Amino acid sequence: MSSVSPIQIPSRLPLLLTHEGVLLPGSTMRTSVDSARNLQLVRSRLLKGTSLQSTILGVIPNTPDPASDAQDLPPLHRIGTAALAVQVVGSNWPKPHYTLLITGLCRFQIVQVLKEKPYPIAEVEQLDRLEEFPNTCKMREELGELSEQFYKYAVQILDAVSLEERFKMTIPLLVRQIEGLKLLQKTRKPKQDDDKRVIAIRPVRRITHISGTLEDEDEDEDNDDIVMLEKKIRTSSMPEQAHKVCVKEIKRLKKMPQSMPEYALTRNYLELMVELPWNKSTTDRLDIRAARILLDNDHYAMEKLKKRVLEYLAVRQLKNNLKGPILCFVGPPGVGKTSVGRSVAKTLGREFHRIALGGVCDQSDIRGHRRTYVGSMPGRIINGLKTVGVNNPVFLLDEVDKLGKSLQGDPAAALLEVLDPEQNHNFTDHYLNVAFDLSQVLFIATANTTATIPAALLDRMEIIQVPGYTQEEKIEIAHRHLIPKQLEQHGLTPQQIQIPQVTTLDIITRYTREAGVRSLDRKLGAICRAVAVKVAEGQHKEAKLDRSDVTEREGCREHILEDEKPESISDTTDLALPPEMPILIDFHALKDILGPPMYEMEVSQRLSQPGVAIGLAWTPLGGEIMFVEASRMDGEGQLTLTGQLGDVMKESAHLAISWLRSNAKKYQLTNAFGSFDLLDNTDIHLHFPAGAVTKDGPSAGVTIVTCLASLFSGRLVRSDVAMTGEITLRGLVLPVGGIKDKVLAAHRAGLKQVIIPRRNEKDLEGIPGNVRQDLSFVTASCLDEVLNAAFDGGFTVKTRPGLLNSKL
Repeated sequence: MSSVSPIQIPSRLPLLLTHEGVLLPGSTMRTSVDSARNLQLVRSRLLKGTSLQSTILGVIPNTPDPASDAQDLPPLHRIGTAALAVQVVGSNWPKPHYTLLITGLCRFQIVQVLKEKPYPIAEVEQLDRLEEFPNTCKMREELGELSEQFYKYAVQILDAVSLEERFKMTIPLLVRQIEGLKLLQKTRKPKQDDDKRVIAIRPVRRITHISGTLEDEDEDEDNDDIVMLEKKIRTSSMPEQAHKVCVKEIKRLKKMPQSMPEYALTRNYLELMVELPWNKSTTDRLDIRAARILLDNDHYAMEKLKKRVLEYLAVRQLKNNLKGPILCFVGPPGVGKTSVGRSVAKTLGREFHRIALGGVCDQSDIRGHRRTYVGSMPGRIINGLKTVGVNNPVFLLDEVDKLGKSLQGDPAAALLEVLDPEQNHNFTDHYLNVAFDLSQVLFIATANTTATIPAALLDRMEIIQVPGYTQEEKIEIAHRHLIPKQLEQHGLTPQQIQIPQVTTLDIITRYTREAGVRSLDRKLGAICRAVAVKVAEGQHKEAKLDRSDVTEREGCREHILEDEKPESISDTTDLALPPEMPILIDFHALKDILGPPMYEMEVSQRLSQPGVAIGLAWTPLGGEIMFVEASRMDGEGQLTLTGQLGDVMKESAHLAISWLRSNAKKYQLTNAFGSFDLLDNTDIHLHFPAGAVTKDGPSAGVTIVTCLASLFSGRLVRSDVAMTGEITLRGLVLPVGGIKDKVLAAHRAGLKQVIIPRRNEKDLEGIPGNVRQDLSFVTASCLDEVLNAAFDGGFTVKTRPGLLNSKL
């Protein structure tokens, strides 16, 4: 026996109820305090107390009962352990709680509970003394660390006050633990030599205690994969810098356990490095004549675009190491920008890969994620190269004008390096962290407008405008490409359906109003579906008719009564009349299939009274005609603008009314009261129909002036005239953009004359010849010329405007 002095605990102890284990004398454990009683105990006794006695607690094992009321004190175990609180750690997340480090001193028995709230206090009786068996302290500590399956044994050991009884309970547990350790040692011994031989490349082995066998098969397979990966790295043709990085990473991988998250990340990185086409490329087909034929067969019109592609092929034929140009096709939807990119790849004999950039707002999508966390991946550029397997594909960057920006960076700025021929030969993806040569990649970007593309990015690209199609071009495209495609998709043949060109023109003018051909394609698909129903019904009727002929040959019709013959004959007639082939689609068939026309020629009806003019607007969807309406009423000289107008268009309206007020005497324009001050006791309301569509830009200036001049003069604007142009306060007409799209919109609407700024006359060269023949153009440098062209007989007033206006 040791000479250790006996420990005497207080006769009254606060009780700490714990469900995390059983504390034995001489052992140490951490327990979490989160219940109301235990929290109050810690705050009152441990945090405020200063004496040694205040840090001694009575620890009682407790199993929580979900059915019991949390306010009531649960049944207490009779035997507990007096413990010394060594450490108290508090936290407020996610809710207030404490963590106690406590050391068991000795056993005690509860005599009676003296107090239940705010925390229980009991009168206790000490059962043993620590100095009686100091050699068993280490055993108690080890037993306190047993798993939950020995919880009941630990409680029984706690209840055993006699030393002899305690040994009887603990010795069987120790024997069982020793047998488990011996069995574990036997399973490890046969593989000990193998582990020594492959320790350099094999991760730590995992042992399955359930079956007693090693799970080596997956590890052996991984080992073989690593050997194959190392061989691929040695035989790859990657640059020297990339090869050094791969060698370094494979050495790290050999020493890394499979359980580490970085193991899978490093292995994926090495596999990507091996799969990238560092020096693998395709050979370009440089036959200019064949390329021209292929482009003409795939795409009708688009001469400017096809000319630029052929120029690239010609230079590529003369110089093999030509860097890929950065082309950007800008035009409305449905004009074939994406399909042209695919045709370019087909012409060159290169692989094609499309990258959709619409809505991308993270620069990591372009440059990849850094390999600092699990789940990182390369950017879309490197991933696309891995997909196509060559280093000189055609990359189509679709919808580059719809890139976003967020807290994760600006992807448009990340594209600056990709789309710069002077920099992309040394493009570094964050995931790879080594340079990759993109100079042989042919990048083609598409956009609906250049207004939303950053200036720095726009400067790196060669802009090629792809305007909308004329009606004649749409008819050719429909009969060359769209109708054959729809017939094939719906299982029809030209012997079953015929769509004349005049019907196609009706579809274009009355059922679609667009710059491209997507709506036209959908309308043709609807026609083919309707015809497919008729063809299928006709085949069913023919089958029924064949069966009826068989019945007739058997003599069944001889038994038909006389009064039933007419009905039977009509039934036979219905069966004998399948739809005649081919089914011809005319205007009546269009109305039955597509419904009433969506767009009627409403121009002359809209301009049947003064104060209305037709303008031309450009949108990302192509050119559109735009009506401007004006009205006046008695008031205080206010100008009201409606129709979702932008600030620039509102300023154009104020410019127009100011110019007219300053020139009212010149044109003899007066208000309803005969005053040359057009706003004297008069309010003006300008409205731009299609109010749900936002409108902005300076090109409506001449249209607003013409509309207001018509209102105050009482004269009608010509119903076949449309106009566009920016104005100044001095009456000058300035040039605007989108002339070709605007002219095509006027042609689609059936107008005959277009007024444009004189400085835009050069833009008429890009207008197709048939459109120029159908339209007459007036170029104006000042508003006087615009007004003279917009009104029949010029803008001269022969009668008093006030008298004429009073009759309106």
